[in-house]
Amino acid sequence: MKAKPFLFGLGAGIVGGTIAVLLSTPQSGQQLRANLRANAESTKDKLLDVKQQAGTVKQSVHSLTNEIKNNIPLIINDLKQTITTFTEEIEPSKNNLQQEIEALQNSISEIEKNVAQFTEKKKKPQEKVSDQSPL
Repeated sequence: MKAKPFLFGLGAGIVGGTIAVLLSTPQSGQQLRANLRANAESTKDKLLDVKQQAGTVKQSVHSLTNEIKNNIPLIINDLKQTITTFTEEIEPSKNNLQQEIEALQNSISEIEKNVAQFTEKKKKPQEKVSDQSPL
């Protein structure tokens, strides 16, 4: 798209619109100019307000960014210390649990051996009885 025809069309539209507004307005020229000045001043005030608010937001974002940059390393270090402390505190409990699990496994093995011996003893008398039966 070429800029020259576009700008010419835009300028013609603005001029035509301005003329149409001036000719169709129910107000006198003096009233219209006063309204335009008041609207222009109101618009300038609103734009200044927006500019100030944008500056405030920019400053807030900047201060928040700096605060985050300063606090994130502290938070990470605190978290690392907490994890290290937790690991050190649960180590004795972990060792005790492992020992208890080993003791339970040994107890289960002994119970299995006793059950196996008991079933073998029960089978042996029955075999002797069946071997001694007359044919």
